[in-house]
Amino acid sequence: MPPAAISDWRYLAVSLLAGIVTFYWFSGIDRLRSPVLVFDGAGLALFAVSGTQKALAFGLNPLMAALLGMLTGIGGGMTRDVLLAEIPTVLRADLYAVAALAGAAVVVIGAALQFSSTAVTIAGAALCFGLRLMAIHYGWHLPIARRPGQSAAQANAPDDRKDDGTRRR
Repeated sequence: MPPAAISDWRYLAVSLLAGIVTFYWFSGIDRLRSPVLVFDGAGLALFAVSGTQKALAFGLNPLMAALLGMLTGIGGGMTRDVLLAEIPTVLRADLYAVAALAGAAVVVIGAALQFSSTAVTIAGAALCFGLRLMAIHYGWHLPIARRPGQSAAQANAPDDRKDDGTRRR
């Protein structure tokens, strides 16, 4: 049986409608940078958790299921950033992939301990979403490796991009 995303016309309709709205009303959407980031964090959480659950349902090793869940979560954001000719968020040392992996890990651990699937889903999604929102709000970043001759302060200094991927003015 084919996946619902390609067998049900409503998935395509929603995607096309979102694309048309974004194309014609970009200026209005661009002003909503913060709400867009909130929805991006929600999408990250939901895809990371559902990807992990699907991998576990297919009998994958728990470690591989958590990694696949993380990749499922960050894949959409990476694709979006690449299509916008921007450096993907996950490659800018944000807590993007770490948040997805944390949410996926909660699902794997909860499944191993045989907790309620609903409780594990909510806990994993809440952790991922909360970490991502806190990283956006507080500007949290992972440490960056130093190049030869570069001080730790220079390596960890923010680049010319804001957390939301736009250039600083």
